Amino acid sequence: MTFSAFLSHLGFGTALCALSAFLTWLLMKRVRIIDVPNERSSHTRPTPRSGGIAIVATFFVGLLGLWVFGDDPVLTQSYFWAFCATALLIAVVSIVDDLSGLSFRAKLLLQIACAIAVMALGVVVDQISLPVVGVWHLGWLAYPLTLVWIVGLTNAFNFMDGIDGISGGTAVVAAGFFAAITFSQGSTFIYLVSVIIVWASLGFLLWNWQPAKIFMGDSGSQFLGFVLAVLAVMAGRFDASHVSYFVMPLLFFHYIWDTVYTFIRRLRAGERVTEAHRSHLYQLMNRLGLSHARVTSIYLIIGTLQGLGSLLLVHLDGALRILVFVPFIVLQMFLTVGVAQRARAAGLIA
Repeated sequence: MTFSAFLSHLGFGTALCALSAFLTWLLMKRVRIIDVPNERSSHTRPTPRSGGIAIVATFFVGLLGLWVFGDDPVLTQSYFWAFCATALLIAVVSIVDDLSGLSFRAKLLLQIACAIAVMALGVVVDQISLPVVGVWHLGWLAYPLTLVWIVGLTNAFNFMDGIDGISGGTAVVAAGFFAAITFSQGSTFIYLVSVIIVWASLGFLLWNWQPAKIFMGDSGSQFLGFVLAVLAVMAGRFDASHVSYFVMPLLFFHYIWDTVYTFIRRLRAGERVTEAHRSHLYQLMNRLGLSHARVTSIYLIIGTLQGLGSLLLVHLDGALRILVFVPFIVLQMFLTVGVAQRARAAGLIA
């Protein structure tokens, strides 16, 4: 990248950050979609939860800028337009959910429909590399695996948006590392879209850090989860970078672990897993006495370590890449045991 190109990208990103921050402030003052505290809330004051709309609007302004001023051939492909259309649909329905509330089943069916729409145009995980096995061409398994990945990360991001700054901060860290990795591997389109996510999320985060003046809401969390999940598949399948499909799962490994562990624990305890609750690991840490800022900082530090692991991952032989997950599995095991034991002693979980 030339210095002039760097300055233009920096200026583009700064403008998007300012737009996101302004729109978040405007929504905070003018759009009264209010999150009223209840027994499952981690906050005590009624707080606007329309901030995701600013992220969505800034994201599409950024895409419009790429389409008008960019010349990447991806911008003319059918899978790009399917990606835009389904991301917009997820956002619109999530805004409706923030306004009036939708059942978990209705949201899940929408997520599946959007995932199928992009998969129908070839956005699927077609092969993965494993130790001993080598390159495994997935065949028909590519479709259910991709469906689980897209819907799973969409919901994981949504479930983890429960305390100040955690989702906005995680989006900045994960998308920032993904931008760096894809750029280093020769990407233009995925790199720039990741940069858009970084700046759009950062503008919102300025108002969302503890004490949050506005929340992201489903309109932001579902949207970001879906967009990042689909970007990961597009980067591996169509982008010039052909980034390993393992990169995005590693960037979000703490989210995936927390979501899967909590789901299994609640299922074994006989709880209704589709109902809202306050027993994710990050929520338990907060209920055990850590502030929102402290818990969020812990997750952002872990996310940064995972980002550094991802930088290493892309320089390893394909069959060895999955081994980079091992230290993070060990880290999460120690964290989970420690938090769960203290939470049980305090009577927070069974």
